[in-house]
Amino acid sequence: MSPYNTVQEEKTFPKKNKKIAVSVKKHSNKKKNSWEDDSFQYWLDKFVNHLIYDKNVSDHTIENYTHRLNNFIKCVGNISVHEIKQMHILDFRIRLAQQGLAEKTVNYNVIALRSFCKFLAKNDIETIAPEKIELAKIPPRQVSYLLEEEIMRLMEMPFQIDQEELKQWRDFAILQTLFGTGLRVSELINLKISDINLWTKQFSVIGKGKKMRSIFLTNHALFAIQQYLSCRSDTSEYLFISLAHNAFGKALTRNSIERMIKDYAIMAGISKKVTPHTLRHSFATTLLKNGADIRSVQQLLGHASIMTTQIYTHVDDKYLQEVHNLLEKNDH
Repeated sequence: MSPYNTVQEEKTFPKKNKKIAVSVKKHSNKKKNSWEDDSFQYWLDKFVNHLIYDKNVSDHTIENYTHRLNNFIKCVGNISVHEIKQMHILDFRIRLAQQGLAEKTVNYNVIALRSFCKFLAKNDIETIAPEKIELAKIPPRQVSYLLEEEIMRLMEMPFQIDQEELKQWRDFAILQTLFGTGLRVSELINLKISDINLWTKQFSVIGKGKKMRSIFLTNHALFAIQQYLSCRSDTSEYLFISLAHNAFGKALTRNSIERMIKDYAIMAGISKKVTPHTLRHSFATTLLKNGADIRSVQQLLGHASIMTTQIYTHVDDKYLQEVHNLLEKNDH
């Protein structure tokens, strides 16, 4: 059974030799044309195939799009794509809001619908113009990051607990790697020992959009990884492994790393919520504060758009005051 929530039937696509679920439903009251069906569901199946074979997107992306577009069907019904109107989109927004979804999440659903309509337009299928589908304005994203002294306290935590040496060095290496590289946690858990060149302190990862980018290790992260690997005697190919008896040697999960960082942050007396992404935010913020240009930070983070990186251009008041003081630097 496919992981996609929208599946009613499974179709096998031998081209990739895997099963991809597409949201096929039976609608006995819908009459099909001899060569196609103008229903939303019919074109949703086509859209999913487009994402798989033309765009080569991840399973996670396909799952999100099918889920969000099926939300639209649940709201307005399996209408013809020719009949999609602004009022349908308004009803869709209202229904999602009534379900308690945040405005940002509502926008994600609308973005999926807009992408679907762009696909239809490219294939000369009459539907609502994608540019007419607007997103709601939301407040600027607030980025949570750690101060230098908070980072130092967090890094000390694995050695403040009475636990085996292997776990101490593994956890320390994870913290140093996340902060020192800006990796996403999904990228970290998929790292294999063979991926890392400890001599050059450099390796590559395939991130969002299946785009490859270069990653560079700090000396702290390099030392931590070397010490961690020297404690290992297993043959697992993964860099960061589970030490649990029932999963020893397997790749760590996202949840286990999130839980580990949360626990260490609490022990370090850090009151703000700390996640693996907080360390990614801290990586970017520290670079910008130390004078890195935003384009370089964009490349290191693997952002497709510079607009995404610009959320890190925030700085705290103390730093702003130091910058402002430069105005009077030569007055004394």
